[in-house]
Amino acid sequence: MKIHFDIDCTPEEARSFLGLPDVKPMQDAMMQDVEERLRANVAAMDPESLVKNWLPASVQGFEQLQQMFFSQMGKATGTNPKDNDR
Repeated sequence: MKIHFDIDCTPEEARSFLGLPDVKPMQDAMMQDVEERLRANVAAMDPESLVKNWLPASVQGFEQLQQMFFSQMGKATGTNPKDNDR
């Protein structure tokens, strides 16, 4: 046996009927806060500041990767890469 109920009501009416709180004011405040933070972050993302923040870290990481690679190659061949610098 199947019973089917078709209730025609708005979300606000269903929420009040079920005793759920109205969270619309809280959602509006949170969205305003998110929008302000997003605008501040977008303003800070100009190309010059991005290059300043990202480039030194990536260059340093590349240099560390090279040093690790050369040290592993030196171990594999039985030579010390620091001896070649002299």
